[in-house]
Amino acid sequence: MASEESTRRGSASLTDEQAERMLTDLNDVIRAGEEARRLRAEMIRMLVDHGWTQEKIARLSDMSQPAVSKQVAKHRAGEPAPPMDLALDQHDAPWLEGRLWGLAEALAETVADGARCARLVHAIARGRKRFTPGTVDELRRLVEEDLRLRRAELPDDHRAAYDEISRGLDVPPKASGAAEGPAGPPSVRRALAHRIQRDRLGGTGPR
Repeated sequence: MASEESTRRGSASLTDEQAERMLTDLNDVIRAGEEARRLRAEMIRMLVDHGWTQEKIARLSDMSQPAVSKQVAKHRAGEPAPPMDLALDQHDAPWLEGRLWGLAEALAETVADGARCARLVHAIARGRKRFTPGTVDELRRLVEEDLRLRRAELPDDHRAAYDEISRGLDVPPKASGAAEGPAGPPSVRRALAHRIQRDRLGGTGPR
């Protein structure tokens, strides 16, 4: 009987591979939450540098006034950062990666029966994929495939945006001629470029 019970328990137990996948998935969720909180803190600091009031930030972010004040107090304890340039045409890698992300997301929403890039876009949005050189290369390849295969379905501005982004990503950083990097943490610049690119493709936002 003991042997039979042991067999039943063994047949119902998790394999090492199943347990590893479950723990990895949980770690992804936890890490994505931590990264999202850090990004929100950086965004609040950027908005403060651009002159936004704490009341406005609290209202738009659905945060409490004390929570926003705490982030602002931390920010003011350090050196003030120079205001960030929000023009779409910038050439540092995080900005271009954010534009690529925004383009891919818009493309995935435009193609009715599933774009090649849709799964990776979803993984990035959920925090399950990070922006690494490999991820960026994969996203570029998938976007190129979608633009080639769905040419008739996609507006011309999608192709034009990709050509501009691709040229920028292909230029080595030292060739940009900039004496120093642009203002702002990479994660914030990526998120801003993503939003601005989405708005541009949607016909809104500054040129």
